[in-house]
Amino acid sequence: MKLAETKKMDLVVVSPTAVPPVCRIMNYGKYKYSMEKKEKESKKKQKVINVKEIRMTPNIEDHDLGVKAKNASKFLQDGDRVKVVVRFRGRELGHTDVGRKVLLQFAKMTEDYSSIDKYPMIEGKNMTMFLVPKK
Repeated sequence: MKLAETKKMDLVVVSPTAVPPVCRIMNYGKYKYSMEKKEKESKKKQKVINVKEIRMTPNIEDHDLGVKAKNASKFLQDGDRVKVVVRFRGRELGHTDVGRKVLLQFAKMTEDYSSIDKYPMIEGKNMTMFLVPKK
């Protein structure tokens, strides 16, 4: 501590859990500023990935499916993930194979821009599938 005072610098504990604790003589204000600068720089390089959701029913018409596929293509081109959900009501739960066909047809319609991240899985009354943008 005396050494740090004579150099008019700070004594900073680098690794407090080590035996003996590791300390360093440095200008703490300058060190803190450089760490904040590095953190800001790393945040700039990160890309936020949003998840967009598209809902439909198992007995959706072809044209409606095409419109939803077109919207999903826009989301995928923007770099977002797409969660495609088919909702089953009442007796439709007995025909989950129809929902799976709809989801796979949807994936085929958007295959120019996407690849399947998670294949269709049933969760309660919904069947979900995740699409990720192609690189």
